[in-house]
Amino acid sequence: MTDQYYGETAFSTRPLTSAINTPTLLPKQLFSGPPLERVATNPKMTGCCFPGLLDRSRNRRGTFRPLYLEFAYSSNAKDNVHWKRESDKRPLIVCFGEMMINLVPTVSRVSFADTSTFKIILVGATANVAIGISRLGGSTAFIGKVGNDEFGYMLSDILKQNGVDNSGVLFDDNARTTLAFYALKRDGQAEFMFYRNPSADMLLHPEEIDLSLIKKVTYVVHATILHYGSTSLIKEPSRSVHLAIMNVAKVFGCILSYAPNLALPLWPSKGAARKGIMSIWNYTDIIKVSVDEIRILIEGDDPYDDNVIMKKLYHYNLKLLLITEGARGCRYYTKAFKGWVAGFEVEAVDPTGAGDSFIGGLLSIVVAHNQIYKDEKRLREALDFANACGAFTVTGRGIIPALPQKDAVLRIMFSYFNS
Repeated sequence: MTDQYYGETAFSTRPLTSAINTPTLLPKQLFSGPPLERVATNPKMTGCCFPGLLDRSRNRRGTFRPLYLEFAYSSNAKDNVHWKRESDKRPLIVCFGEMMINLVPTVSRVSFADTSTFKIILVGATANVAIGISRLGGSTAFIGKVGNDEFGYMLSDILKQNGVDNSGVLFDDNARTTLAFYALKRDGQAEFMFYRNPSADMLLHPEEIDLSLIKKVTYVVHATILHYGSTSLIKEPSRSVHLAIMNVAKVFGCILSYAPNLALPLWPSKGAARKGIMSIWNYTDIIKVSVDEIRILIEGDDPYDDNVIMKKLYHYNLKLLLITEGARGCRYYTKAFKGWVAGFEVEAVDPTGAGDSFIGGLLSIVVAHNQIYKDEKRLREALDFANACGAFTVTGRGIIPALPQKDAVLRIMFSYFNS
C-alpha cells in the first residue's frame, strides 16, 4: 500500500545465499566476466542544478543558502535528443518486480458495487519507481514478467514510452497479466481486489533468467542501485528469482533499495506478510516504509517511538531507513543521526503512488551521491526533493501520468520556500 502524500558504501561481497535459503540460484555464467566498476560521483557531470535551497522549519520559513546538492541529470530525459546515447553514461538504477492492470471506477469516491464503468490504469510499484526516476532525468531499466497478452504489451510499451529500458520484460504464454480492481471509497480508504492466481509475474523462474535474461541481468551487475518491493516474495518461483537477483547485485556491489508493498489481500495472512517482508530486511542498504506499514511490522508498538524503530527495524548493515508519514513528511534514521523533514501540503486528489514517487525522487539523487547517508545536510535536501515528488503525484490521477518531471518538483519547492 502506498503512502498518502506525497553510497561509496561499505558493501559486503558475501553472497546472500550463505544466509538465505535460496532453492535455485542464478547460474555460474552470470558471475563470469570482469568485476563491476562502480560508478563514482563525477564532479564534471553536467545537468540541471538548483540555484539554491532554503533551510526549512515546521512553518516553512527559511533563509536562502547555496546549493549543496547537485543533480547529475538533465531536467527531462524525454526532451533530451541524445537521451539514448547518453543513458549509457549515466549511473543505472534497475527496478525488479511486478506490473499489472488496475481497473478503476470512472466516478470518484465510490465502491465497486456502486459503479458500472471502469477505466484502465497501468501500474506496478517498482515500475512506477523506474518511470518516476526516468521522468526526473535518470537512467532506469525494469526486470519482470507479464502475460503474453494485450495488457502485457501495454505495460511493456508504457515503460519504453517513458524512457525506461524494457528489454528485461518477459512474456508468459501460460498465464495472464495481473488484473486488480481499485477504488477510493468515500472515506478516502483504498479498496483493492486482485485477480492473479496465478498471474504471469508469479511464474518468473530462475532458469528463465539463465536462458532469456543473460543480457538483461548484466544491467544488474552494472547497476549502481537495485530497487525492489515485496510482492514477488509471496510465492515460489518468483521468490527464488527475487533472492537470486539480490544475490547477484550484492556480490557486484550495488546499493540495495527496498520499499515493501504491504498489499494484505495478496498475502495468506497478516503474519505471513510480516514474515515475508522481514525475511530480506537485514540484507538491504536503503529501506522505505510508510507509517501504516510500520504499525504491522512492529506488532502493536508505537510507530512514532524512535527507540522502538531503532530496536526493531534498524539493523547493522542498514545505511538509511525512511518512514513516510503522508502530508507530515518523513523520518530518517542512519547510524550517525536521525530526524524529520516536513512534507508539502497540497490539495490531494488520489494518494495512490505517492510512496513510489517519493522513493523514485530520492534514488534519482542517491545514484549520483551514494554517500549521502553520511551527510545529514545533503540528505535533508534530498528528502525535501523526494517529499515534493510525492506531493505532486497526489494532485493527479492514474499514478504514472501523475509522476512529475523535475521542473514540476522545483516549482512546488520554490513556491513554499518563497512563501
